[in-house]
Amino acid sequence: METLELPDFDDVAEAVRDGRPLRPAKAYRIQFAQENLDFRVLAVDDPVPLGRQILDAAGIEPEGGYSLFAILASGDFEDVRLDEPFDLRGQGAERFVAFLTDRDFKFEVKNHELRWGKPAISGQILAALAEPGPNEAVYLQVRGGTDQLIEPGMLLDLNAPGIERFFVAARPPVEIEIIVNTRSRLVRGTTVTFEQIVELAFPGPHAPNVVFSMTYRKAASTPHAGELGAHGVVTIKKGTVFNVTRTVQS
Repeated sequence: METLELPDFDDVAEAVRDGRPLRPAKAYRIQFAQENLDFRVLAVDDPVPLGRQILDAAGIEPEGGYSLFAILASGDFEDVRLDEPFDLRGQGAERFVAFLTDRDFKFEVKNHELRWGKPAISGQILAALAEPGPNEAVYLQVRGGTDQLIEPGMLLDLNAPGIERFFVAARPPVEIEIIVNTRSRLVRGTTVTFEQIVELAFPGPHAPNVVFSMTYRKAASTPHAGELGAHGVVTIKKGTVFNVTRTVQS
């Protein structure tokens, strides 16, 4: 009877993404990182490895004081003990992270409780965990105060009393400097309307017989220059120039 040759690898991340069970294979690819969350591919030869087998595959001494966690599909961290099996087939987890520490620091990201093996965490790592969209940002919830925008270069202290809670929301509009009738103006957001520019050029109410005309240049949108009419919209960048003319009709 012919014996079927097993494939060399099956990829756990691919199985999770495709919603399929792991295939029998000689080894299974997982993602592994330490506290910098710089994930790399590891191979384990058992679909139900012990925690120490995962550390061994990463070249880490299992008795060296490391804590190992699986990052579940929900975003939660699950403790992986050295001598307990972790079933890759049923958990939907392909990412593992190890910390050299004897203490865990708890915090929340998008209502999921996570554990961190260091007393501080960077904004860059929080963004990797929270995965904000292109126009979103990570914030620290500040009870009774203004929630704090978390930028990638920031370092957050997890050692303070209580559990820090981070969430994702729309990024604040960017202030852009434009020129309106030779004067510098700051506007929020990347687009402006005809009516906004009129208000910057000639603030206040206007009589019914007052008509405005407008030209622009150096815009981010195409065409980069032209005329803008009532209710028109232009995408701007720093230095976009608007000239507004006010005419009183008889």
